[in-house]
Amino acid sequence: MAVEPFQINVSQTVLDDIQKRLARTRWPDEVEGAGWDYGTNLGYMKELADYWQHKYDWRLQEAELNKFAQFKAEIDGKEFSFIHERGKGPSPIPIILFHGWPDSICRYLKLIPMLTDPAKYGANPNDSFDVVVPSLIGGYSDKLKAPRKQLLKQIAELCWLLMTEGLGYKRFAAGGGDGGSPISQLLGVHHPESIIGLHLTDLGFSITQASFSDLSEAEKQYLAGLQAVGFQEGAYAMLQGTKPQTLAYALNDSPVGYAAWIIEKFHSWSDCDGDLEKIFTKDELLTNIMLYWVNGPSVRAVSYREEWVSPSLKPDQRIDVPVGLALPPKDLGSLIPPREFAERNLKNILRWTVLAHGGHFAAMEYPELMAEDIRAFFRSFRKSI
Repeated sequence: MAVEPFQINVSQTVLDDIQKRLARTRWPDEVEGAGWDYGTNLGYMKELADYWQHKYDWRLQEAELNKFAQFKAEIDGKEFSFIHERGKGPSPIPIILFHGWPDSICRYLKLIPMLTDPAKYGANPNDSFDVVVPSLIGGYSDKLKAPRKQLLKQIAELCWLLMTEGLGYKRFAAGGGDGGSPISQLLGVHHPESIIGLHLTDLGFSITQASFSDLSEAEKQYLAGLQAVGFQEGAYAMLQGTKPQTLAYALNDSPVGYAAWIIEKFHSWSDCDGDLEKIFTKDELLTNIMLYWVNGPSVRAVSYREEWVSPSLKPDQRIDVPVGLALPPKDLGSLIPPREFAERNLKNILRWTVLAHGGHFAAMEYPELMAEDIRAFFRSFRKSI
């Protein structure tokens, strides 16, 4: 397997096209006083689009992204791009971190240096990691255009090959949130001999679909809460899981449309108390959006259909590798699962942390808290590696 250096270099034609499209935006009206209740707020979207058109500097952001050691590899006929930053401590633990939707490698950009060089941030240099972050749903990896059953399982298998054959790691850690949680769990299911441990920020969507007959009252209340959140926040998932092609026409024709679809989730799912820029800068928000847009028109970038039709992870799948959970208090619905529910398939939970702050994108929102928890969880494994 050939692993080659890679750098992002978006053509000027693509950037010029974005400018033209931004200038031609056909704005909708808005229900008076709606705020964010009807979806992405019109006033904020106009403000963000104006910044995008007149102040945002993609070339500057591109140069910042290219400061990370990036590579590409062809695996099983599919091209993957990924960040691979080496740790600066004496014996770094290799860890692969997975993002989901609607984020990208941007989820981990602030966290990566805290894990590779803990001493720089006042932590113990012995807690360093070699960090691998593949670009999956958005970003620059192969779009996997043909319908594929059990898509997340196939992604997990490709990433296992990348870590073991491409990068030469016999054992490694894995982690993530959103879609990154089931991908990590699939590595634990199918390659437990390779996995040091999993660090997750949520249980993943699979277990919540299970029909257990012996639920406790706490578990019933938790699932009822998830159902309520689903009715309020889940329309996007229903569309992306059933008719993603219909959505793709609109998103891939309008940068403002694409941005509005993503921004609403960052507003609703992060620990921002209704103020996006309390947590994220406009540059951070737009760079994440740009990684979807400049990669070209893609249904895959918003499609959940493959997993809805053919799930990769069974709801009651047994996972025996060590697990650390760092649960953000302001994730979707601000619901913390009962530990007994998590242990129905995560059989070896060794660390259970409810973070002081953070939402769905915790590693991007509060990277210091995430770095501290990841270091603490894997510290006990270092002597046995």
